[in-house]
Amino acid sequence: MAERVVLAYSGGLDTSVAISWIGKETGKEVVAVALDLGQGGEDMDVVRQRALDCGAVEAVVVDARDEFADEYCLPAITSNALYMDRYPLVSAISRPLIAKHLVTAARDHGGTVVAHGCTGKGNDQVRFEVGFATLAPDLDVLAPVRDYAWTREKAISFAEQNDIPINVTKKSPFSIDQNVWGRAVETGFLEDLWNAPTKDVYSYTEDPTINWQSPDEVIISFDKGRPIAIDGRPVSVLEAIVELNRRAGAQGVGRLDVVEDRLVGIKSREVYEAPGAMVLIRAHEELEHVTLERELGRYKRLTDQKWAEQVYDGLWFSPLRRSLEAFVASTQEHVTGDIRLVLHGGHIAVTGRRSPESLYDFNLATYDEGDSFDQSAARGFVELHGLSSKIAARRDLDL
Repeated sequence: MAERVVLAYSGGLDTSVAISWIGKETGKEVVAVALDLGQGGEDMDVVRQRALDCGAVEAVVVDARDEFADEYCLPAITSNALYMDRYPLVSAISRPLIAKHLVTAARDHGGTVVAHGCTGKGNDQVRFEVGFATLAPDLDVLAPVRDYAWTREKAISFAEQNDIPINVTKKSPFSIDQNVWGRAVETGFLEDLWNAPTKDVYSYTEDPTINWQSPDEVIISFDKGRPIAIDGRPVSVLEAIVELNRRAGAQGVGRLDVVEDRLVGIKSREVYEAPGAMVLIRAHEELEHVTLERELGRYKRLTDQKWAEQVYDGLWFSPLRRSLEAFVASTQEHVTGDIRLVLHGGHIAVTGRRSPESLYDFNLATYDEGDSFDQSAARGFVELHGLSSKIAARRDLDL
């Protein structure tokens, strides 16, 4: 049997051309692996057949929707994961799962090489290859788009010359990656930072003004940090994301226009749509404000940022990411309750909170009768709290 290359297959131009190109250039057989991550669009059976038509000896389609939601999206929720306080890691959390299934397919189908279609400018090459090196250091890596300087024009030319059965004439101005957690759009006229996104950029969300007269009130219930119900109806994590994608998307919620710092050192302009992700993170974060003790909450905000940076930087399999999640798991013990939100005009407004684990004490917080807070204790507290600053200021004034 010929040597085999296991290719992360999206069904698009680059990876479809890669199947034929790898075979011609290396003499190796290609096994295409495609994951259903809830991205929608083409039927996965169509994607599988296209891989075979392009020359793959095997084409594997994995329904990884629940696995993605439970093992990758859920940690992003409990870590309130927003890279640079904005980006909900739409692509970043999918790459380690894809790497995992590519390695599994390599073992199952006799592959000695794993391949991806990433460029040399992006973050995904790092996410894939660090994952491969961690999970299966014995496998070689092939990256034809990066290592052989492919362009779209070269890929189209190769497809035409080799009768590759894919529509190569339709030219989209954008590069798009999507899954159930969100949608990422880049390139084309978006590379000019002054150009505003046009309506054709968006797919997961409606114009925020369309349902202006019909705001949507939603109650999200959590148990130990995990979303378990919407408006009282039990849901899986995947069902929660899907429903909130639909409802929040209809209100124009989750549109993000970001200039972000890529791992390779360049700045990149990205437009994201992540309606369900942004609502779930906002609701979970609000419930933590109610249920986490002050110092724990302060410290967790630091670890949330570090978790997002680790994942963005392609270090999903790092000891630090695992240890951070162990810490996060301990913080979620009391993150149980309901958050009420209103989705309207592209915005998320929290309007209600309730929890059996709440640290909010009405009798301590109220300014009305029944106040149980001993205000006389505050004078001494203020004196001691500011004492070190007072002493330092006295010294500095003397200088």
